[in-house]
Amino acid sequence: MAEILGVSIATVSRALRGSHEVSEEMRAKVKALAKELNYRPNPFAQSLRKEAPRMIGVVVPNLVTHYYSSVLDGIEEYARQFGYSVFSCNSHEDHVREEQAIDNFISMHVEGIIACLAQDTVDYSHFNEIYEMGIPLVFFARTCLPDMFSHVVADGDVAAQNATRHFLETGSKRVAFVGGPNHLDMVKRRKHGYLEALREFHIPIDRSIVVCDKIDYEVARNATLRMLQGENPPDAILAFNDIITYAAFEAIKSLGLRIPEDVAIIGFTDGDSAAYVTPRLTAIMDQARIQGMRACELLLRNINGDKKIYHEVVPMILKIRDSSAKQI
Repeated sequence: MAEILGVSIATVSRALRGSHEVSEEMRAKVKALAKELNYRPNPFAQSLRKEAPRMIGVVVPNLVTHYYSSVLDGIEEYARQFGYSVFSCNSHEDHVREEQAIDNFISMHVEGIIACLAQDTVDYSHFNEIYEMGIPLVFFARTCLPDMFSHVVADGDVAAQNATRHFLETGSKRVAFVGGPNHLDMVKRRKHGYLEALREFHIPIDRSIVVCDKIDYEVARNATLRMLQGENPPDAILAFNDIITYAAFEAIKSLGLRIPEDVAIIGFTDGDSAAYVTPRLTAIMDQARIQGMRACELLLRNINGDKKIYHEVVPMILKIRDSSAKQI
């Protein structure tokens, strides 16, 4: 019925229940179609739903990365303490899958949702619908609609500024930034911090070494290779996340360049692997698990009636190892 009427499953469900959240016109359309299709509710399924465990849904863009798995671990740990089960869905950085995940969670009657935007999400209508339905939702990391929903983010601007400052104070002269899509607020924050550090050191901004593109290993690797093989290559790289970090790291190595003597590198990554590559990677650590716990805490507050909108910032930690300082 949802497909025929061009609306969400949740809208049809609410219309069938006579919910005031759906217009009278839509309720009439749904009921007429239900009669035409000889639809009958399943009382057994309804009774099961009423006795179902308390559930929250989580949408992440890329579950296999250390950052998102750590966030999910924090969410699950906090939710478990209060008797909630957590259902997670991987959008695979695809806004269509993200929308489907949200719709599925609504159909499952989760009590709330925690979400991080897919990198290609620029239409927020599915989140507007969540807001209109009164379903609690909290964003983390990549966010939108700050006037409607609480969110938990890291201080990426401060972290990027400190990392760029570290480069410039330890011998690097020409620092590049390799980021993700420019419309993402997370990218904006980290790029802003990088640019602020350049201004602080009175270094002109060179747009040829500020690359913001798709969050993809091959895309980032090829962008790094182009910069390093150009006429005026960078001698340091600040990389936006773990995927881009290791793509840039491999690109430097593939050209036979030394880290950090020829090209220094710092990456935003919480992964343990940063300490095991050669040379050991200087990393900006997200404290991802704490972000997950904070996001779940805010969601449960909302579920329990707190309607205040919170904007929480979790500080990042610059862990200096071997890949970033030309001068010791």
